[in-house]
Amino acid sequence: MSQMHQETALSRCPNCEEPLESGDLFCGACGYDLSVVPAPPEDRPTIAMAAPWEGGAPGGAAASGPGAPTSAASGSVEWPAAPVADRSEPPAPGDAPAGAPVHAPAGVRFDRPDTAGSHPGSGSGSGSGSADFELAAPVAPDPRTPAGAAAPEAALTPPAGTKLCVACRAGHVDPDGYCENCGHAQPRERDHMEQELGSVAAVSDRGLRHHRNEDSFAVSTTALPDGSPAVVAIVCDGVSSASRPDEASAAAAIAANESLLESLPRGAHPQQAMHEAIVAAAESVNSLAHDDGRAPEHDPHHHQNAPACTLVGAVMAGGLLVVGWVGDSRVYWVPDDRTTPPARLTEDDSWAAQMVAAGLMNEAEAYADERAHAITGWLGADAYELEPHTASFKPDRPGLVVVCTDGLWNYAESAADMAAAVPPDAHERPLHGAQVLVGHALDGGGHDNVTVALLPFAVPPQGAGSAYSTA
Repeated sequence: MSQMHQETALSRCPNCEEPLESGDLFCGACGYDLSVVPAPPEDRPTIAMAAPWEGGAPGGAAASGPGAPTSAASGSVEWPAAPVADRSEPPAPGDAPAGAPVHAPAGVRFDRPDTAGSHPGSGSGSGSGSADFELAAPVAPDPRTPAGAAAPEAALTPPAGTKLCVACRAGHVDPDGYCENCGHAQPRERDHMEQELGSVAAVSDRGLRHHRNEDSFAVSTTALPDGSPAVVAIVCDGVSSASRPDEASAAAAIAANESLLESLPRGAHPQQAMHEAIVAAAESVNSLAHDDGRAPEHDPHHHQNAPACTLVGAVMAGGLLVVGWVGDSRVYWVPDDRTTPPARLTEDDSWAAQMVAAGLMNEAEAYADERAHAITGWLGADAYELEPHTASFKPDRPGLVVVCTDGLWNYAESAADMAAAVPPDAHERPLHGAQVLVGHALDGGGHDNVTVALLPFAVPPQGAGSAYSTA
């Protein structure tokens, strides 16, 4: 007949109760030496003691071990003093300090679960029943926890202001951005940024190849003197070959945005306000070349690798769409009516654009050249000459303004390609539309940082034609 498997005496570690495998010499959890475990006692729920009882035990039965219920007729018992154990060695099973719960030997089952509340010296119970009792559950500390360590719950709770690792979810993140437990580098705050503000939204992502995000953006809304709204979007792309490009793009975006928020409410024309904003951004980037703690006289090449970035921006105010730029970031116009053609509203400050403008190459040849993305205009202390470009439009139909870095338009270069990448509902959901466009660049390879801002332009139909001017 079949037999039910019976657990052996060494199926669990005597020290930490960790399950053991057959043939284990040491506990895999606490390292307890299983060779010093004494042989398991016989399967007896009670152990006879050769101690005299006054009046004798009822029925001549032997009394149970320490902690057994005593009868009213029995006299006092002098318990032998507990031996002092040498704590230089791991405690043997059963060698517990006075007052500690007693561990049941492996393979021994105690009856009488109704007496679980009994404990040594309690004096509870009745001498008329069985002397069996249930031992208390072990409460010894986990030997795998270092002495003095906090409880597991406390260990997983970081101090206020600290962050948990996104990889192991256990270690704390050090000031350098690495997990103290697994060493995993944590995502930087600028690796992926999103912002939605009323009718404008922007998304920036590090991409799949760069180790940091050197793009930056700023979006805002304000009011003109007549109370009508004005919407602003600024996108900047740090020049990777320059020092501190991430700081340059952030400084430029902040300075340009603050300049527009100051000039538009006081009635400046949006095109003039954009020009002033680009100048303010350039001054902000220039100042970075002088605040890195290095004295120019000790660094003869101090300005040869100054922080630098490109800038492109758009302002919607008073029925006008004004764009401004320095560098190769772009603005596209995508009509809500996709049967009408889209347009690119900026011209790159780049080697390829110069070749096309000079008639030396067509656009396809120029942008296929490895020198195509070499920029000829930027913001920075080592720029040849600051030449802000601005343009003003008056759209006669609703559409979407796409402001982006080359990390996006590399994968949708022509106006038709960009319009095809813009989701149909981007006018109603600009943040979702920006997320889709960033995803389009990442799906295409994500070789560069990707930043895009979307500004829905809503106007009632006003007939054909539009006003256009450049400066």
